[in-house]
Amino acid sequence: MSVRSFAALRAACVRYAATMLALAMIGGCASVPLAPRDTRPFDVLGRVLVTYSGGAVTSNLRWEHAADRDEIWLMTPTGQTLAQVLDTPDGAILTRADQQQFRAGSVEALTQRALGWPLPLTTLQYWMRGVAAPGSDPDVQERHKDGRLVAFSQNGWQVKVTYDEEGEPAGRARRIDLKDGSNEIRFVIDTWRES
Repeated sequence: MSVRSFAALRAACVRYAATMLALAMIGGCASVPLAPRDTRPFDVLGRVLVTYSGGAVTSNLRWEHAADRDEIWLMTPTGQTLAQVLDTPDGAILTRADQQQFRAGSVEALTQRALGWPLPLTTLQYWMRGVAAPGSDPDVQERHKDGRLVAFSQNGWQVKVTYDEEGEPAGRARRIDLKDGSNEIRFVIDTWRES
């Protein structure tokens, strides 16, 4: 084998190894568990405060959750839509007030790209009910006396759920605090309606 042939073979082996490493890394990223959709519908009105590396955002929130789709509106106090997020089995679309649209395969990737912070929608639909999302075991730090989760971490998020003990049905949160590195998201739920 000539020196030139050996060098070409060596270069091909290095490219192959680099490709396999890249695929393994991509596969590792893709293996982050996403929970299946919770089929129990609800409609939530409230507020959200987000602090992230790019700044802070406060807005009113409306979230319509159905068996096959989620629709979220981030709004001003007067009701003007700042951004609308639509999540369906076909993917997620975010439309800003200026009508600019962003598309992605998940709400988490979409909000990270369009807003600068990730909204963990696939797991939040469970956390709002005081239960862990299926697909990965939570690290539980505290439970309510009736078994509901109060403080835990799951899929990289630190979660704290506050319940309104006065007249609220079991499993309904009044406030949810999320932390993931520099991202902090607080949801305050004013109205919760089961559809």
